[in-house]
Amino acid sequence: MLRVAVVGSGPSGVYTAQALVGQSAVPGIRVDVLDRLPCPYGLVRYGVAPDHEKIKSLQNNLRTVLEDERIAFLGDVEVGARGLTPARLLEMYHAVVYCVGAARDRRLGIPGEELRGSFSATEFVSWYSAHPDAVHDDFGLDRAGAVVVGAGNVAVDVTRLLVRRPEELRPTDIPQGALAALAHSAVREVHMVARRGPASARFTTKELRELGTLPDTEVLVDPAELALDPGYTDPDGLPAVTRRNLDVVRAWAERAADGPPPARSVRLRFFLRPVEILGEAGRVTAVRFERTEPDGQGRVRGTGRYEEIPAGLVLRAVGYQGVPLPGLPFDTDKGTVPHEAGRVLRDGTASPGEYVAGWIKRGPTGVIGTNRPCAKETVASLLADAPALARRRVAPDPLAVLHALGHEPVPWTGWLAIERAEAALGGTLGRGPVKIPDWAGLRGAARGGPVLDAPQRPGDGGPEGRVAGGRPIG
Repeated sequence: MLRVAVVGSGPSGVYTAQALVGQSAVPGIRVDVLDRLPCPYGLVRYGVAPDHEKIKSLQNNLRTVLEDERIAFLGDVEVGARGLTPARLLEMYHAVVYCVGAARDRRLGIPGEELRGSFSATEFVSWYSAHPDAVHDDFGLDRAGAVVVGAGNVAVDVTRLLVRRPEELRPTDIPQGALAALAHSAVREVHMVARRGPASARFTTKELRELGTLPDTEVLVDPAELALDPGYTDPDGLPAVTRRNLDVVRAWAERAADGPPPARSVRLRFFLRPVEILGEAGRVTAVRFERTEPDGQGRVRGTGRYEEIPAGLVLRAVGYQGVPLPGLPFDTDKGTVPHEAGRVLRDGTASPGEYVAGWIKRGPTGVIGTNRPCAKETVASLLADAPALARRRVAPDPLAVLHALGHEPVPWTGWLAIERAEAALGGTLGRGPVKIPDWAGLRGAARGGPVLDAPQRPGDGGPEGRVAGGRPIG
């Protein structure tokens, strides 16, 4: 029997586990899916906006995989903590596949970025997604203006959530605290700003169009900013998705004002580069931008002309970076683990039994479905190495090793208990299931205790149990 650990239970980790047990070339593979959180599904649970029910329903597909009797889910297990190093994992498993994503957001690197009211979009998403690591709950929603820097789907998501009416969010699983804060938000105008033109934007057309369907909200685009974009004026040869995006923004730019002013507005701004976040008394008051223009080489250059946009909240949504995992090699320039077809490279040589998949392998690119072929490539490499891997001597009981190191994994039954607790919490609020937003609540629910349990010491584990997924673990 080949025993494999998959570190991370987001789409890349689950697709990796699925590919491992779904093949027939190497029978008898058993997979333990380890996750730092007590809950599975990664960014599908903690990165998809609560009003995107169709995308969130992907959890049902991931659930089917994790319920396979050959797969065990072990939550609340952090690699790098309590002696659980990559080297130790290789003593416990014949192979380890790291699917740990890209957890750190990119910064703007401009003055004023540390002012109160300046956040990464990741922090805002973690808050409204009830991520237990979320540390902020005051996002300056008492001011009328907000600026979102970025032109990708995350920027569109946070922009939409800032102007979405609370009654539209109430049927979702958004945590009660975030729902209450957004219900009392004073934000009425959001500027979503990109340093280049619409032909360079990374959002998908479906996400973009959603902005135009929000009740009592008008999307405004300056035709003069569109005209600066060579792709906008000559779209031939551009990808189909880019041409569709240009059609959408063109329609908004050409739309004449009609009727009374809307309650809220979203302004799409292009060819503006943030140079400073301005503030008073330590709090954000505006963002200063430099007008840019195409440089003829596919990039932009500054023009020396500046503009200030008033705002009480600034969210940067300019991408993610991988984070080094102690004990694994790391390419700081690319933000990934060096690899060849998924095999981890140490000093240029493949490290037996160590593999990567997902964003930590290829960088933060693609959509959720991109993780499937990425995982299959890595699994193909692992299967090719299987004869040699099977000869490695490993610990007979990985769960016993985890317990000896002080880890108390949350098994699949513990996750199901969390789901029941979230349904019960929503029932007390007159809503559907509502996410539990803190570590103590999640760990208490996993043990079958009350949701509002007393705070626990950092590192206190979940319930003991010998069943995870559909099979005994250990």
